[in-house]
Amino acid sequence: MVSEKTLLRLARRHGTPLFVIDHDEVRKNFRTFRKHLPRVQPYYAVKANPDPALVRTLYRAGASFDVASFAEFVIVHKNIEHLPPKKRQDYIWDRIIYANPIKAEETLSQLDPYKPLVTYDNPEEIRKMTRFAPHAGLVLRVRVPNTGSMVELSSKFGCAPGEAVDLIQQASRAGFTVEGLSFHVGSQATNFDNYLQALSICADIFQEARLRGIGGLSLLDIGGGFPAPYDDKVRPFEELAALLNREIDRLFGKEIEILAEPGRFMVATACTLVARIIGKARRDRKLCYYIDDGIYGTFSGILFDHCQYHLESFRDGPREICSVFGPTCDALDTVSTAENLPDLKLGEYLYSKNVGAYTTASATDFNGFPKARIVHVNQ
Repeated sequence: MVSEKTLLRLARRHGTPLFVIDHDEVRKNFRTFRKHLPRVQPYYAVKANPDPALVRTLYRAGASFDVASFAEFVIVHKNIEHLPPKKRQDYIWDRIIYANPIKAEETLSQLDPYKPLVTYDNPEEIRKMTRFAPHAGLVLRVRVPNTGSMVELSSKFGCAPGEAVDLIQQASRAGFTVEGLSFHVGSQATNFDNYLQALSICADIFQEARLRGIGGLSLLDIGGGFPAPYDDKVRPFEELAALLNREIDRLFGKEIEILAEPGRFMVATACTLVARIIGKARRDRKLCYYIDDGIYGTFSGILFDHCQYHLESFRDGPREICSVFGPTCDALDTVSTAENLPDLKLGEYLYSKNVGAYTTASATDFNGFPKARIVHVNQ
């Protein structure tokens, strides 16, 4: 964790808003994931934070990558192609999975020369890939419970479990190799039962495929959802890992390769925002601060990720419940209405921890306010 002293020094040197990425924390999170899920290869979900320096750090640590657009594919490919390969081969499945089940025809054409590994979940995707990405390897995305997850995904993606084997057969008849299955339990999945139900559903599909004479399924992608420790209500990752290890070993033989798509877990705790107080007022007797970053910037995750971030001051003093607003002219630009802060002066700084995931990735330049400057430490 970057110290308050270092954050202040960086803010005074570079100005604000300032987004500080600690690569030591990223490497620590990667090691934690691998230690507690030794059978699972992490494919970092680039959408969580697509910073190229993060991609390089994670690749050097041993990560592979989950991408969901061709732009993300390019970010990964450009930033790892000059690094030593993990193993030499003429395809990229050990490094990248294109895990967006719905793809434009143009995207498929762009991906095809790389012989990509891609997900699908319906017959139309098979027809598109037959024409535009005949060299792809396929992974079937299955719909599973998302109960209690912060961001629900099952209403948008995934075939019904009862349709799975038919879709595998349809892809095989079209000339594709279906490598295995994937699922996603929803982002920030604090309900661990989602994973257990999903693993059971996929084990049943593997069994049905065998009974119907379908061979070759050798991969299970258990998706993302691994929760970041935003507060003490989030159960420890070690507890989830123990459940996953037990069920994976019980349901799937050693011949099945297991991969996952952690995004938030890898980067949420690795980033801190420093913002400057640019305005101050009392409205209906409540202290209000205005800072130089907000909902349309780094705090975009409040809207798009259903996440609440808390602000802290660099000095102490008697505290009261305050509102904190962003710099734009839109009343929607409300960072918080319940922050416990001291009486601070204009020009002082606030900081927000654990802002690494789905923040700068969805920030905008609305109203002409620039995005936060990014500074890397411990690279």
